[in-house]
Amino acid sequence: MSKKTYRPYQPNQILLLPPSLDEWLPKDHMVYFLSDVVDQLDLSEIERSYENELRGQPPYHPAMMVKVLLYAYCVGIYSSRKIERALQENVAFRVLAANNQPDFRTISDFRKRHLKALGNLFQQVLQVCQEAGLVKLGHVALDGTKIKANASRHKAMSYRRMQEEEQHLKAEIKELLKRAEKADAEEDRKYGADRRGDELPEELRSRETRLAKIREAKAALEAEARIRAGIDQAAEPECTESDDNPEPDPDGFGGGRRHKRAKGTPEPKAQRNFTDPDSRIMKGSEKQFIQGYNAQIAVDSDTQVIVAVDVTNQAADAPHLIPMVTQVAANTGREPVEVSADAGYYSEANVNWLLGKKINPYIPPDKLPHRERRGLKPPRGPRPRTLREKMRRKLQMKHHFKRYQKREQSVEPVFGQIKAVRGLRQFYLRGLEKVRGEWLLACTAHNLLKIYAAQKAA
Repeated sequence: MSKKTYRPYQPNQILLLPPSLDEWLPKDHMVYFLSDVVDQLDLSEIERSYENELRGQPPYHPAMMVKVLLYAYCVGIYSSRKIERALQENVAFRVLAANNQPDFRTISDFRKRHLKALGNLFQQVLQVCQEAGLVKLGHVALDGTKIKANASRHKAMSYRRMQEEEQHLKAEIKELLKRAEKADAEEDRKYGADRRGDELPEELRSRETRLAKIREAKAALEAEARIRAGIDQAAEPECTESDDNPEPDPDGFGGGRRHKRAKGTPEPKAQRNFTDPDSRIMKGSEKQFIQGYNAQIAVDSDTQVIVAVDVTNQAADAPHLIPMVTQVAANTGREPVEVSADAGYYSEANVNWLLGKKINPYIPPDKLPHRERRGLKPPRGPRPRTLREKMRRKLQMKHHFKRYQKREQSVEPVFGQIKAVRGLRQFYLRGLEKVRGEWLLACTAHNLLKIYAAQKAA
């Protein structure tokens, strides 16, 4: 009986690998495209930082490091340790790095050191998109998403709690100091006055450290409150007498009586996070509160190319519309014809600003349930008078509502590609500026993928 024949399988055989890296992957692989694009970008801002540094071993080439980082963001790898592992195990990474294998600390330090310059690459890649004809600006859609910060919301503390905790810790420290003095006196009596006893107990040191952090956070909240109130920090605080009538909280923290409080003092519920002080507690996409940031994008609805990017710690979307549309014009050199955004961006000031720029706005004043969207009926009733009524009537018309629906078909899928497909559900860096640079890197990678897809489809 003849034995079955299989294809050769000899795991221990020594192989002669192809001498050219171009032969390791298919000719149309993403890494070759990305390498060609980065070779055309201006990296002089990064290169200049190494010109006058002659000490130590030569650094890795900036172009190689930029290519590796951008490709990592394209395939959803954000951890420097995972990037290091990919440079050892993943053929695409090895081809892109020409078999260089920087360790995770080198990768992390490069990203932190050149984060601003890496963020500036977004503008250069957007220009490549324009040259490829991927920026139409016939319709631009805006949206924001809440992304978790590299901090736990349980590490946040309200101003009221800070005041209570400060007093509590001061009392504990005072009691511990008394106990330490008592212990010192007892040891002097028992062992002699020349025995050392001036070291602080570990328990006391930890409380003093926590007290210092709380005081620092309190000072930061008070400084922010003074800035909002327009008070010079050196000026004497002015107190407002309590009112007999309940008044709503001006910062939106809820109703209640206005207590006697110095003008410019933080609200009792104003919070600050000890791990990432720039982050804020916000309601995320799953209706759960997270410690995070509000990541904003503006997308060309015809191609899903991102044309404007920002990250803030302000949860509301409406204040971001004008800066984002202004950034679109600054990035591309022209203004969009139409702009759509959800109800969170609606305000009369925003709509009037767009109309003044001759930009056609599609921003509903109210959030419509999906069942109402499917059953749109021709508008009836008296002629609308207010701007809100006019916008509501406009989006009840079938052809206008179809233009508004382009938002759901463009900007929302982009968030899905970044968060669900490439897995950016939490920032790895801390602080608003660093988070903004990280978001710019993710959006730059997204645009590179759009150029690559368009090139393959051509």
